[in-house]
Amino acid sequence: MTAPASPTARSADAATAFRTLLLQRYVDLVRHCAALGMTVDAVDTERVRMRLPCRPEFIGDTEHALLHNGVITSLIDSACGCAVGARIGKPQRIATLDLRVDYLRAATFGADLLCEAECYRLARSIAFVRAQVWQGSAETTPIAHAVAAFILSTSTTNSGFL
Repeated sequence: MTAPASPTARSADAATAFRTLLLQRYVDLVRHCAALGMTVDAVDTERVRMRLPCRPEFIGDTEHALLHNGVITSLIDSACGCAVGARIGKPQRIATLDLRVDYLRAATFGADLLCEAECYRLARSIAFVRAQVWQGSAETTPIAHAVAAFILSTSTTNSGFL
């Protein structure tokens, strides 16, 4: 007969299950992500990688075939929020408090956008995240760097996904 799992082990198992849910269902549950065609490629304890497929409707500068910065910002905000969820390890309401994006170069039409976000600090009521966006492989020059802060709900009831 095996001994019952400790509360810490149960909590770790629940967090792992929640991160699996983020990987499999985050885009379905956050509707604007689904509308834009985003996917979650990887989730670990504090980091998320998301992808935004290149689509003609994302072109903001038709003369030069450059993608609109608004879709890049949406990808960053979504990946950062997902990274906060991965760090917390359980459903909790969050909201973007601050998002600063430094655009380093233009995103060109023809390649998917990739964003890796890391929740590097989790305080009692605020989560701090950094992110980077690129096209192609991670070894290419980044398109943007971002830092964000998310406020964590202190409500004891959860009426939403995050």
